[in-house]
Amino acid sequence: MNKRLLGVGLALVVVLAVFFLLVYIGGTLLGVQQLQTGSNQLLRFVFVIVGLLIAFAIYLATRENKIWEVGTREVVWMAIGAALYAVFSWLFNGTVFLIPSLSQVALRPAICIPMFFGYAFGPVVGFFSGAVGNMFGDALTGFGLSPQWSIGNGLIGFISGLPLLFIDRRKSLNTTLIVSGVLSALAVILYFFNRSVTNGMYFTATEPVSIFAGLSIVIGFVLVLIVRFAFGKNIDIATAVTWGMLGNILGIGFAAISDIWIDGFSPSAAIVGEFLPAAGPNLIFAAILVPLLVVAYAAILKQTGR
Repeated sequence: MNKRLLGVGLALVVVLAVFFLLVYIGGTLLGVQQLQTGSNQLLRFVFVIVGLLIAFAIYLATRENKIWEVGTREVVWMAIGAALYAVFSWLFNGTVFLIPSLSQVALRPAICIPMFFGYAFGPVVGFFSGAVGNMFGDALTGFGLSPQWSIGNGLIGFISGLPLLFIDRRKSLNTTLIVSGVLSALAVILYFFNRSVTNGMYFTATEPVSIFAGLSIVIGFVLVLIVRFAFGKNIDIATAVTWGMLGNILGIGFAAISDIWIDGFSPSAAIVGEFLPAAGPNLIFAAILVPLLVVAYAAILKQTGR
């Protein structure tokens, strides 16, 4: 069997197995409360599988590219990335850092971890770090598990690792910026036409989603633009931040849209009440923290002569 196919396939199967063991064995059979998902468990796993199939389909379409190599080195980075993301997600996912939103959303500076691991070590490493790390982070926090949101976090890391598919990386940055800008603008427009969406889990369900939550994605996009052009000569920083932005928008968008079916939200409620409060702050942290990680990693590589 092709080594790349085996490596990518096993990584995705392990993600699904980890989710199944945590939710079904830990939450359902053993009754551990923090490992339970709530209603529509089967439907949540339907979207987990959809997310895994999206990743696998992209692999199949580009399987000749070297970014799909999965060896011992990548496995080690998967474990490190997932562990780091789980621990830092737990540290920052307490009630002090909640954001006014329709559901459980918190400030997550740790989002830079799957973005960086995806960019530095490939999309498979990014996917595993984001998905498994978020799942264990939620378990440690004790709010219960949302497998489809963990897959959304996995897609953030996965997409962050895709820029090496493009021969002209600078041209791909411009396309990525345009796509991200259009999607961000559409979400903000939807926010202004749906100001009545309330903070379902933030102290009271009577107040609307805050203006900060609604516009944070614009702030984040502007910060990414600044980083993109301020570090235009440093292709690594520009690429990591720009593709991390696209991964954040698409990954969180996938998770929020899935809740239209899982939780019965309207499309506008899912975008305004979940997507914007989650994706916007993530983007701000990405613009600030991802460049620091890229610079630190480059310094380590220089010192070690790699």
